[in-house]
Amino acid sequence: MMNRQNPICAGSISSLPSVLLFHSPQSWLPFLFRPFHLWFPFPACFSPTMTQTSRTISLHDLTAFCVAAFEFTGMPAAQAHTAAHALATTDAMGVFTHGTKLLGGYLRKLQGGGYQPAAQPQIEREGPGWAVIDGNSCLGQVGCTFAMQTALTKARNVGVAYVGIRNTGHIGAAGVYAAQAARQGFLAMVTGNDIPSVAAPGSRKAVLGSNPLAFAVPVPGADPILLDIATAAVAGGKVYAAHQRGEPIQPTWLIGPDGLPTTNGSLYPEQASLAPMAGHKGYGLGLWCEVLSGLLPGGHLTWQVGSWMFDAPSRPSWHNAGFIVLDVNAIATPESYASKIHTLIEEIHHTPTMAGVDRVLLPGEREWNLFHRTQSAGITLPADVVAKLAEVAGNLGQEPNWH
Repeated sequence: MMNRQNPICAGSISSLPSVLLFHSPQSWLPFLFRPFHLWFPFPACFSPTMTQTSRTISLHDLTAFCVAAFEFTGMPAAQAHTAAHALATTDAMGVFTHGTKLLGGYLRKLQGGGYQPAAQPQIEREGPGWAVIDGNSCLGQVGCTFAMQTALTKARNVGVAYVGIRNTGHIGAAGVYAAQAARQGFLAMVTGNDIPSVAAPGSRKAVLGSNPLAFAVPVPGADPILLDIATAAVAGGKVYAAHQRGEPIQPTWLIGPDGLPTTNGSLYPEQASLAPMAGHKGYGLGLWCEVLSGLLPGGHLTWQVGSWMFDAPSRPSWHNAGFIVLDVNAIATPESYASKIHTLIEEIHHTPTMAGVDRVLLPGEREWNLFHRTQSAGITLPADVVAKLAEVAGNLGQEPNWH
């Protein structure tokens, strides 16, 4: 394990550029692709490479590596396992943008003090079917898991519950928490908010974040139906990557400084914003996420929310999330529900398909298939994720147990 007293190994917070203290996209752009080791120098015994290839690892070993990394920051074992399980499970489902690729950024926040390793979320106000939680700047996976468990406890008593958590960290994949509820027989919706990066119809600048929306539906004897989406037309990372590779920017991705669509990727994010998903529909859903996640629990809204990636590590990000759960067995007749949902699924699966398509899939079906396959074959992580984990390994002094 790395020497906790070594300032190089621990990562020098003072080495972070001062421009990252500000929200201005103009100050972010030069550092969007800056390697982790230029922020936090690595020990001489390790030199991260930019030519990583894909690697395979078991879900157990990937989780264990993340647990060790979180515990190194002083996070209690139970919380470290909660956070590690959420990240590794997200990778196992093939959602590599929101899995362990985020680990290094979370560690910077935990080591810098913006996120508190040992923070305990606490209920501020509550009623029989609702609660508002202060995350106390805990890691988002810790806060959101606590919030979902609180919502489930209340819904078991009264059938339906809403829980809002404010002042937590970046929440990661919202679908992870919705799936937790569905596995226990609850319908669930999870929302989050973020610093603005998405335009509204008619605007010339970002109005809302790419606010996540997820829902999960329990299916007796099978995996839940699971949808997890951002309310932007495309992830910002895809714009950066396409522009860096010289690939064309789709005309539906960006809104330029005149409020019109643009294919000029160099304008994002300082002069262009992401387009909302499906125009006014995505804008409306993004606003709904803002209300349930930030407004209702009294959290930060829009530009008050911090950037977990680009702000100083010592600065909280003030993310928020909302959780709505319904106890299926309390509302529906269990036998009728099971019969009807399986009939619905079979009807969708037997829809006539176009050439080359075996059958119409349910939301989340592809991800669950990947998840089950990884139980025996392991998780094949793409090169960009492997590179991020290599950076973490250099600071940790411990390699993942690759296959």
